[in-house]
Amino acid sequence: MQLDGLLQGETSWISNLANTSALLWMYLPDINWVGFYIRKEDELVLGPFQGKPACTRIPIGKGVCGTAAETMESQLVMDVHEFPGHIACDTESNSEVVIPIVRNGKLIAVLDVDSPEKARFTKGDVEGLEKVVEIILRHQTTG
Repeated sequence: MQLDGLLQGETSWISNLANTSALLWMYLPDINWVGFYIRKEDELVLGPFQGKPACTRIPIGKGVCGTAAETMESQLVMDVHEFPGHIACDTESNSEVVIPIVRNGKLIAVLDVDSPEKARFTKGDVEGLEKVVEIILRHQTTG
């Protein structure tokens, strides 16, 4: 409900992603990065985030974010070091969840959340973050 109120009346894609990442950063315990990668042709480009500096570009199909982008399916990774082709933007990250953001059947971005703890995320976290994405899309007309 707080996110819905925060985004109410605002249609700026970047502003909404920035405020969403800040809100998640404030309320999700035991994370070290949360943010968005925006699709630009055949790659994901770093968007608004909270945390340490991150990889700027990720090819579609590479790493956890690129896999979520390619399959358009949420990715729940208990140990990123066991994920084939994992891209280590921050060596302190040990688990990750990535939610694709899809409008009209096309991927427009991904929501990425990392934790220094292995197995930090659950299926319940995935469901909650998928609802966050639904709220973002409800307030978005362009992107």
